Amino acid sequence: AIWRQATHFNPVDLVCAVRDVNGRCFDLPRFRDPEAVFITRKSSQGKELKALELPGLWNGAMAYWNTIFVEVPRITFNPVKTVNDLLRPEHQGQ
Repeated sequence: AIWRQATHFNPVDLVCAVRDVNGRCFDLPRFRDPEAVFITRKSSQGKELKALELPGLWNGAMAYWNTIFVEVPRITFNPVKTVNDLLRPEHQGQ
């Protein structure tokens, strides 16, 4: 129900370490579940499409992976979703 009521998608700052604490590259294919897929709705040239998405870092669906969410300062991500958002100091320029 909450997904149907949502009006916006909020992208986030994504910081990924590609190496472990010992400097070795992560084997990213190990952190996926080939059984975990989902169907999304997309559009192209006004036509609705369905897409089969595989899990990955880009959609937050990694398996066997610890994700840590960190609040970032407003200055690093300042969306404009309504005209009133343009009145915030962050959008006023120098």
